[in-house]
Amino acid sequence: MQPFAGLAGIAGIGMTELSRRSGRTEEELAVAACRTACQDAGIAPGEVDAVLSYHLGDSAPVTQVSRALGIERLGWHNDIAGGGTQAASILGSAAMLVHAGLARHVLIYRALNGRSGRRMNTVSTGPEEEVTQRYGMAGPIPLFALAATRYLHDTSLTAEHLHAVVAQSRDNAKANPRALRREPLSWEEYLGRPYVCTPLRTVDCCQETDGACALLVSATLPGPRIHAVVRGGGPGCSTMSTAPDVSAIFSAYVAPMLWDASGMRPSDVDTALLYDAYSWLVPRQLEDFGLVRRADLGDYLLGRHHAWVNPHGGLLSEGYVHGLNNVAQAVRELRAGKQVALVTGFGASYGSAALLTS
Repeated sequence: MQPFAGLAGIAGIGMTELSRRSGRTEEELAVAACRTACQDAGIAPGEVDAVLSYHLGDSAPVTQVSRALGIERLGWHNDIAGGGTQAASILGSAAMLVHAGLARHVLIYRALNGRSGRRMNTVSTGPEEEVTQRYGMAGPIPLFALAATRYLHDTSLTAEHLHAVVAQSRDNAKANPRALRREPLSWEEYLGRPYVCTPLRTVDCCQETDGACALLVSATLPGPRIHAVVRGGGPGCSTMSTAPDVSAIFSAYVAPMLWDASGMRPSDVDTALLYDAYSWLVPRQLEDFGLVRRADLGDYLLGRHHAWVNPHGGLLSEGYVHGLNNVAQAVRELRAGKQVALVTGFGASYGSAALLTS
């Protein structure tokens, strides 16, 4: 058991409308979501004594947001560089602050104009990309598409199984008023959608979204407890030139760490909020976390037995706030009666996972 297990709870959640053109700055989005999270927790923003956020140079800094919230005496604060890898592990950062006695109320937010502003699925630039772009690896989608090709081959999964993931995501989103995609997706409609990079069609890729999400983690207020958080990774689909398995994502490395750190088993999880940036990542995580055996994945997906995963539609259908919206949904599920929630976040073969309890 980690020393901070159970000491901090998520007492408040807040989200803005998710859209493709917010008409607001990232600061305005962040402040709105943070105010809602504080209100949901029953405290004033001025009572917050720590603020954390993560971004890829596309959000408002914590000092700026804190000032706009009226937090006059800001304690521990941090702008963490990173994207989806932080979605779960930032909960660990907050819980450690509580355990160390450095904060009572920790505000976490992620805000971005991911559609009308800086978009994620664009060509990356840097020393590594100068090499990979020569081979068509221009941005994240080609990288994950190559890894997907290997994974589908190794598991004998096909486009029919990818469709099952996306179609179930749409079905789950039907009753979610926040979701950007709520319409059903038939097999014929799926096949009619163009490829972005084989085997990934447009609908196999997550949303590009404007919006913000915030959480209020507290040492004293009631709310679902942060039970265990792990972070790590290894060679895989982000280091393809040296990786023994290019399809290995973060879950191949952090899943054993999570079960060791938590004292729990896969059978304890009754709601899973999996980072579904691309459709094939759902079966990969189900397998890695021990929720479904590889040999059973095909029938499991076609039988729609994965309907319990991302009951709000996930990143594929609700929207993309770099995974923090999945954490907010985990809180909703635990408030509604679920007992143990698994939440994940990653970028390629590095990432994090957390277990929350009611």
